[in-house]
Amino acid sequence: MRETIKEFVSIAAAALPMEGPVVEFGALQVPGQEGFADLRPIFPGKDYIGADMRPGPGVDRVLNLHRIDLPDAFAGTVICVETLEHVEYPRRALEEMHRVLKPGGIVVITSVMCFAIHDYPHDYWRYTPEGFRSLLKPFAGSFVGFAGEPNFPHTVVGIGFKDATPDLAEFSKRFAAWQAKQ
Repeated sequence: MRETIKEFVSIAAAALPMEGPVVEFGALQVPGQEGFADLRPIFPGKDYIGADMRPGPGVDRVLNLHRIDLPDAFAGTVICVETLEHVEYPRRALEEMHRVLKPGGIVVITSVMCFAIHDYPHDYWRYTPEGFRSLLKPFAGSFVGFAGEPNFPHTVVGIGFKDATPDLAEFSKRFAAWQAKQ
């Protein structure tokens, strides 16, 4: 995970009402990312579950995004960064993330657009901002943005709100500053 994505998640966590437990899908810290890709410190005092489709550093539970073995309304926050390009059925994954979110829950998703093929274990997709808007349709409200060139961003980011969209004024201000640095 690039440091810019960690900064984006930090901005969202500081400016939005993210409750626990926090479940991160795609938590496996692949070789070269051990330690610095750890998002746990962003959520101090909250129960945190690192999940991935295979065991390894950063993974507390092996879970399949197509059929998440968690009860309905379990998580206050779901994080899925730099992972959706590796998910064969992303719409199904977003439906499952929505299902496991508590009322008022928030999902944060990011993915690469302008990036080389990278198998962990497979690489299926590249997303545009409009693609993320489509994926976030099951949510009552959403925010979608990008980093990089407007016509060919390197990263697409999205936030889905299970219920009412909270006030985004502070988040929008922080996001604009983050986006300007990219």
